[in-house]
Amino acid sequence: MRVVAKIGTASITDDRGRIDHGAIERLADETASLRAAGHEVLIVSSGAVAAGVAALGLDQRPSDMQTVQAVSAIGQSRLVEAYNIEFARHGVIGAQLLVDPYDFVERRQYVHLRATMHRLLELGVVPVMNENDAIANDELRYGDNDRIAALIANSVGADVLVLLTDMDGVFTADPRRDSSATLIPFVGADDPLLSITADGGGSGRGSGGMASKLTAARMASWSGIRSVIARASRPGVLSGSVSDELVGTTFAPHERVLSARKLWIAFAAEVSGVVRVDDGARRALTDRPNSLLPAGVVATEGLFDTRQVVEVSGPDGAVFARGIASTRSHDLAPVLGRHTSALPDGMAHTVIHRDDLVILA
Repeated sequence: MRVVAKIGTASITDDRGRIDHGAIERLADETASLRAAGHEVLIVSSGAVAAGVAALGLDQRPSDMQTVQAVSAIGQSRLVEAYNIEFARHGVIGAQLLVDPYDFVERRQYVHLRATMHRLLELGVVPVMNENDAIANDELRYGDNDRIAALIANSVGADVLVLLTDMDGVFTADPRRDSSATLIPFVGADDPLLSITADGGGSGRGSGGMASKLTAARMASWSGIRSVIARASRPGVLSGSVSDELVGTTFAPHERVLSARKLWIAFAAEVSGVVRVDDGARRALTDRPNSLLPAGVVATEGLFDTRQVVEVSGPDGAVFARGIASTRSHDLAPVLGRHTSALPDGMAHTVIHRDDLVILA
């Protein structure tokens, strides 16, 4: 099997942000065990910023982006060094691979990234991946590795995505605040849990939280991939996830399978505005693959440019789709409701092309 394992900052650093070498040792041991059994493993590892903060002796995580980027560069080298030391005990070679959103949106970048990951696996190497925090700007970044891990799992055709955290899985309520909360062992592909908004809070050292993990689980499900949210320190958590043992919360794969690019549009991209359509346009978009035309648009909200992601809502205001705009909001406003034949010369005939549209409902 091909396994993507993502580990969060809180699971590989201590309260001061220092790298927990024992945690990386356990992950390396489990990775080596899976490889010995014939499986392939890719690791998505957070912790660079926290490790950089600790290396500099800062009291807290910086708030300005330029310092965060500098700190992540300091921590990233230390993080990879720790992985290489632990992998070496098993004769395993690791490889650092840093990614950003363009790697999943632009076709050439996507194909190149996918080819690199496949080649590393063919060479028997364990890729250790992270968002390229040191150069990603505020407008073009994910901000957490959960969604990145889901996109990587989609790209390499993984069999299972394991999201390792400091929780035992998904609970009926926050167990830190509600003693009656119980673990949810299994979530079906159409379970409403995959659509809820969970608490975004986490340890404070990382940038994710249970909300981003549920989003990643939904992305994996819509990739046809089984996913697991489980405690990183649980013995045998990776082998249990591979063998379908209930080691945390398991999410079943969905029959609907999206490409990595459409997963990015649906779940990972920053939304720049809203396009509201009439009921006829909503039916046309949801009943069959169609492009959204100006004739079906009744209003826009926010300012957006071409190639930016927008939400699509119906007459009731409920969002049912997302897509990449083919035209600017400034150009669209004067032609709302117009048919294609009445559009100005040179204007794009589509608001969102069907290849750039994802129906969420």
